[in-house]
Parts: sequence; C-alpha cells; structure tokens
Amino acid sequence: MAEKKQEAKKIIAQNKKAYHDYFVEEKYEAGIALFGTEVKSIRAGGVNLKDSYCSFEKGEMFAVGIHISPYDHGNIFNREPLRDKKLLMHRREIMKLQGLVQQKGYTLVPLSLYFSGSHVKVEVGLCRGKKLYDKRDADAARQANRDIDRHMKDRSYES
Repeated sequence: MAEKKQEAKKIIAQNKKAYHDYFVEEKYEAGIALFGTEVKSIRAGGVNLKDSYCSFEKGEMFAVGIHISPYDHGNIFNREPLRDKKLLMHRREIMKLQGLVQQKGYTLVPLSLYFSGSHVKVEVGLCRGKKLYDKRDADAARQANRDIDRHMKDRSYES
C-alpha cells in the first residue's frame, strides 16, 4: 500500500483582522488559480489578505481584495495586484457555501494563505459578523488572560 505523505503547511500570510471582525464558524481549504510571477511574489512574502472577501459569480468562487505585489523581475508577465483570483473547490462545496451566504447572512473571508507541498492554498472561513460589544468582550477576555498569565509568571519566580 502506498502511504500518503503528511505535507507540512508553510503559512505565508494570515488575516488577523478577520478574527477581530468576525466569528469564524467553519473553515474550508481551497486552491487558488495563480500565474507564475504571482507565485514567485508570494514566495518572497509580497501578499496581503487584509480587507479581502469571497464572492460568487456564475457558479464559481473568487477571492476579492487579496493584494499580491508585482514580482520584481516579472516585467511584462506581472498581473494586476488586486485582480480577482479564482478559488478552486468542488462544485457541491461552492453551491453549499453560496446557499449559506445568501440565506443566513454569513460571509466568506480568506483567513490564511499557505503552501501545501508546492501548491498555494487558501483557508476560507465561513464567518458571522461581530457587533461592537462582541469585540469589546473579546478584547476584555484577552486582556484578562494576559493579566492572569503575567501574575502567574511573577508568582512562579517568587517561590
């Protein structure tokens, strides 16, 4: 039997703002259709996921707002940095997600971009928007955990 190798994920970029602005209900993995110079630019770290989201058009899913900087040595082969990138998923998954987004008021947000082997993948989150008071509660909980950790660290040094 041929064993499937466990491929390590090499994370390139994360969308931390998405976790601040949304409750992430579910996560999905999708491929992304890119050109050669875009992949080279991604390897160099020239990508930004901030303010990006996913949209549907004619039964296909696109990532809108992912900024991939032009590759330095790409000359005429460079693409526009903010062009819509096609996400590659099974049709039934796309239809399921499209139905959830239309009916229940969810949104799809790219959470991270990473290499899985030699392929670039996008982790897409099915998200529900946070209200202002939800953001305040999350900030207060994070601050409380920091304070507890700080006090526990100080206590361990005293004894």
